Amino acid sequence: MSVQLASLDSEASFGTGELEAVFVCDHDAEKQFLADLRAGVESAYEDLIRRFEQPIYNLVSRLLTDPSEACDVVQEVFLKVFRKITAFRGESTLKTWIYRIAVNEAHNHSRWHGRHRRQEVGLQGLVESGSDYREMIPGPSVSPYDYALGHETHMLIEEALASLNPRFRAAVVLRDIEDMSYEEIAEVLNLPLGTVKSRILRGREALRTELQKRLEPVSALRWVQQTVE
Repeated sequence: MSVQLASLDSEASFGTGELEAVFVCDHDAEKQFLADLRAGVESAYEDLIRRFEQPIYNLVSRLLTDPSEACDVVQEVFLKVFRKITAFRGESTLKTWIYRIAVNEAHNHSRWHGRHRRQEVGLQGLVESGSDYREMIPGPSVSPYDYALGHETHMLIEEALASLNPRFRAAVVLRDIEDMSYEEIAEVLNLPLGTVKSRILRGREALRTELQKRLEPVSALRWVQQTVE
């Protein structure tokens, strides 16, 4: 059996709501889907990739030190899923199980990157990894200046997110971008519920502080642009 990952669209972005829309099935249907995966049915593997490839890519991109390496990590995630699917006992949802593998692979890769590649890493690639900040998508009436400013703000948000402690970043991304419940996040991160809530609160505060520092120059630029005749 040979299953190829599709070409990842860096401009696409699927939040949890959209993922659920394509993965809503009753209990019996999910049991059959898992049975097909365990039996090595190729169409089931293709369906698994279709449903989870882009969300996992978006998640991994935000957790890595260097988002340009997300494709390699995603490949490893699905290889592990394929190898371990027979051991999956269904104690959590399939999505939670796959997300746990993705988070672990991203963290392992980042640790390896830190030990073996001591180099400065640019942050500009984060914007190209897909975004869930839909409120920043410009409408047809937006001026070129406002569009550029919105794009810059988008970059600042992604860069601020990337600057967080990896433990806090994972919790914030899973909660505020992937829209997972506290219980699901606890399963993904293998942490007590109280620890998950603490990390989310601390991560949000760190992100707020970082954004305040980064957005002050943008606010000043907006004022200058609006007052110059």
